[in-house]
Amino acid sequence: VQLQASGGGLVQAGGSLRLSCAASGSFSSINGMGWYRQAPGKQRELVATITSGSSTNYADSVKGRFTISRDNAKNTVYLQMNSLKPEDTGVYYCNAVVVKSSGRIYEYATWGQGTQVTVSS
Repeated sequence: VQLQASGGGLVQAGGSLRLSCAASGSFSSINGMGWYRQAPGKQRELVATITSGSSTNYADSVKGRFTISRDNAKNTVYLQMNSLKPEDTGVYYCNAVVVKSSGRIYEYATWGQGTQVTVSS
């Protein structure tokens, strides 16, 4: 299973970006999916998650500004980021909890290959 995150870039404060993360490979279904980020010199933190039933959870710092969604037909999770702030700068990673045909559950993530988001003031 591979995850490919994309959509990052440089944007001014107050701007918007939309991140995408597509899962490919051999699996039966995807349970939860999520986005994490890591700012320079800081620990990685959870940004948002979404269940297979589309229940969502957000970090307090992004509530009301970010929206996570998913397209199950495309095995893709999105993160719409509005009203971006300089403190949103960082590398954004996605993860997915995947169910294989064996019924076993595995977690995959793009640690090490995220997408850079830079918000200028």
